[in-house]
Amino acid sequence: MASDPKIHVFEEVAKHSSSKDCWLIISGKVYDVTTFMEDHPGGDEVLLSATGKDATNDFEDVGHSDSAREMMDKYCIGKIDASTVPARRHFLPPPQAPYSHDKPPEFLIKVLQFLVPLLILGLAFAVRHFTKKE
Repeated sequence: MASDPKIHVFEEVAKHSSSKDCWLIISGKVYDVTTFMEDHPGGDEVLLSATGKDATNDFEDVGHSDSAREMMDKYCIGKIDASTVPARRHFLPPPQAPYSHDKPPEFLIKVLQFLVPLLILGLAFAVRHFTKKE
């Protein structure tokens, strides 16, 4: 990378999200990994899924080797203007009713609705079998 790196805006980087033109944002830097797509050990789908966002956490979660980190230098094409990166969206699960100790869980009710008739049928069969006269 040159001594005076190019500063990219998020909107520009996000446009490069195909297997023929793929840019990633990792740790404040922009990488053009288009020529690395076929060689990536995890496949090109992994790289494509990291486009259009700050992929730093995705990259770090995998635990890349030192040699992989060194290899990144040749793909670096500049830095990202952090003020243009959208705030991260967090998954918010739908609100649920608090667990009540007074009421058994629904799955337990369903299991009992299935097992009780089977137990009654089995008991009836056993009584009939052992009380039957020959």
